[in-house]
Amino acid sequence: MPVKPEPPPPAPEPAPASGGGPGFAQAVDAPAPQQAPATPAAGERGAYSPFVSPTPPSTGSETSTRPSMNTPFSTSPAPGTAPGAALKSDIPRRVVDIPGTPPKRTTPSGDSATPATEMRKLIVGRDISLSGEIAACDVLVVEGTVEAKLRDGRIVEIADTGLFKGSVEIDDADIGGRFEGDITVRGTLRVRATGKIQGNIRYGTLEVENGGQLSGTVEVLTGIAAKAPAPSPAPVYSPAPALADSGLVD
Repeated sequence: MPVKPEPPPPAPEPAPASGGGPGFAQAVDAPAPQQAPATPAAGERGAYSPFVSPTPPSTGSETSTRPSMNTPFSTSPAPGTAPGAALKSDIPRRVVDIPGTPPKRTTPSGDSATPATEMRKLIVGRDISLSGEIAACDVLVVEGTVEAKLRDGRIVEIADTGLFKGSVEIDDADIGGRFEGDITVRGTLRVRATGKIQGNIRYGTLEVENGGQLSGTVEVLTGIAAKAPAPSPAPVYSPAPALADSGLVD
């Protein structure tokens, strides 16, 4: 009789993992990870591998991942503004007045007045009387009554209601009222139709309207006398004393 071969023994079942229970899945062996090809050493030339990526250079600084803390004392600038803009104060600066310095005078247009071009002007209004000596006045306007001596002036204007009594030395004069005294005008003497001058009159140029009156001594100044200062007196030379006889005999 032929002999039947024996069946192979059954394979042993794997033991369950520890901690297993109902629904516990057995661990499956994961495939072995693929090894990256070795990089060539320094100084050796190797083939380029697509699996090797260059290492980015280190920047030397790491960004802090600490969360920012908002406190009642911390301020953050408004969006769209520079960091330094949050430190500006809205309080206007105060102008400090230094003691001993005169304040600047401004004209109606807002520009500061320049003392070099500003003319010193004195106006004597109607029903006002003034007597004395007037000095360092560029422009004198008389609408009332003035009894004075004017020196170092430039222009005199006497309105139709004005009266001036005294002496005047001036560059230009415009007489519309009355003048009594001595008047010397180095430039132009203008007499209005309502003007009247009585006294000693000296002028460089005369303009008289129809109706103006002049009475007294009238003298015309020459160009040299009107502009040039008074000449200085000539020096006086005394003769040298005669030498006395020395008494020497030859």
